[in-house]
This record gives sequence, C-alpha cells and structure tokens, in this order.
Amino acid sequence: MSKYILPHALQVPAIKKLQNKRIVLASSSPRRKEILQTLGLTPDIVASTFEENLPLSSFEDIHEYPVATATHKAVEVYERLIREDPDNPPDLVIAADTVVLTHAQPSISQTSYADLPQVEQQLLEKPSDKEDNFRMLMDLNGGVFFPVIYAPGYVTKSIDERTLVYFADNPKHIVRAYADNGEGIDRAGGFAIQGLGGMLIRKVDGDYNNVVGFPAASFFKLLDIMVEEDPDFLEI
Repeated sequence: MSKYILPHALQVPAIKKLQNKRIVLASSSPRRKEILQTLGLTPDIVASTFEENLPLSSFEDIHEYPVATATHKAVEVYERLIREDPDNPPDLVIAADTVVLTHAQPSISQTSYADLPQVEQQLLEKPSDKEDNFRMLMDLNGGVFFPVIYAPGYVTKSIDERTLVYFADNPKHIVRAYADNGEGIDRAGGFAIQGLGGMLIRKVDGDYNNVVGFPAASFFKLLDIMVEEDPDFLEI
C-alpha cells in the first residue's frame, strides 16, 4: 500500500492510479487534510506561500477569483518542490481556495431576480478581527450564500463547486457571542459550520464538505474522469 493511500480507500481506478505516486496538499488547513484522510488519501502537507492578494478588480466574473488564487497556490508549491528536490517531484498537487459570496444568484438558487435584494454580490474571505467577523455574520444572517471552491491538480484541471447555505434569522446577541468566541476568525465568511457556527445555519443545499473546506466527492469524480479520458494520466 502506498504511503499516500490509506487501507480503507475505495479501490476505484483513480485510487489505483495514485498508488506509488507522491501526493501533495498545498494547504495547512486541518479541515482539508481531515476530509482527504476520511476518503483514504494522506498527502504530504506543503502550505503555499502565495500571498493571495490578487486584485478583485482584475476579474470580470467574481467566480474567477478563487480559481486564479488556487491555481497560483498549486503552481507555487509545485515549482518550489521541484527546485528543492528535483529527484522527488510531486505527481499530484492539490490546492484549494474557498470564498463566500453573499446573495446567491438565480442560476444557483433557482430564485427569480425579482425576488432577490437589489444589491451586488459581496465576496467574503477571512475576517480581519472579531468586529469584522461580526459584520460579516450580520450581513449573512437570515440570508442565503454559497461558498465556491476550486481545487486544481498540477495539470490545472479544476472543480468549481458551489453550495447554498441558509442562515437562520439569529438574534443579534447570538451572532455577537459567536463573533466574540473567535472560532470564525480564520474561516472564509467568518464561521465554521462543523463547529459552533453550525448553530447559526438552518439548511445546506449541496456538498457539506465544500462548506467545511474541500469538495471531496467532486474531486474524486474529477480524478475518475481524468483516468477515463486519459489512460496515461499520472504516467511518466
């Protein structure tokens, strides 16, 4: 058994292709690591040093922002590992970027534009402090949003996974207490659905793991498609 494949992993073609391949997760996120381990992968952890400072104004479509950020993360880690140890290159680099977009659009929520507030979508990443966290949560409170995550491998195949998350109409004192707790400080959108933040949520429509931090089902489906379409995938 490969050091990167755990015994409980399903023996599907994609997993078999990953046997004896070096798999790298370009993230120090414990949530992403845990999701991958649950499904049978235990990659090397090499956090990207990309500053994640791409200007939003340079993207015509706001959904392109996490795509570009994740791509930069993956490429930065791959190139660094090649420089440091050219005899041990990674075969698959997995990177991801999660953002929260407020005010879900009709293409996602099946809701008419006429029923939506006349406001632009806002992109929410990690809050800068507890007050910023509180502001984010109050903006989301009682509404609908979706996180978008993009997870490329080195060949820059991609997943654009969107999950609708419905906030309950929480009393202001509960939102304040959660912000003061600090759990949401290092989370996109300022909350952790798998933690205390779960009490703020009334419904999830889509992949729960995507909200936690990684769209595992879509990722493995993508690997299967790549193996099916290209028999030489991951072959040197």
